[in-house]
Amino acid sequence: QVELVESGGTLVQPGGSLTLSCVASGSTFSEYNVGWYRQTPGNQRELIAEIGGDETTYYVDSLQGRFTISRDNAKNTVFLQMNSLKPDDTAVYYCHAYRYTAVIDYWGKGTLVSFSS
Repeated sequence: QVELVESGGTLVQPGGSLTLSCVASGSTFSEYNVGWYRQTPGNQRELIAEIGGDETTYYVDSLQGRFTISRDNAKNTVFLQMNSLKPDDTAVYYCHAYRYTAVIDYWGKGTLVSFSS
């Protein structure tokens, strides 16, 4: 059983930077692949970045260069560093963890990133 808790979402200004954190409970976190998704009202949740247990990374093409995913297995935490933020980045950001050898996957409850005018 793994519980994921996201944090770091807040009001930001265009051009700003923000780091989201996803902290996982439970052991063997290093074995999990962890992804960041985001969702806007009326739209499906979309994968934006993922990091494997071996720290290989994947980014959706449209965000590569602005967002960086990383992990600290000693702290059971995955980070999403977001730079040059745009109003289009407004969304609820979710953390997702899974293992290739397991059927069950896990989601956090999300953290909101929005923009101040």
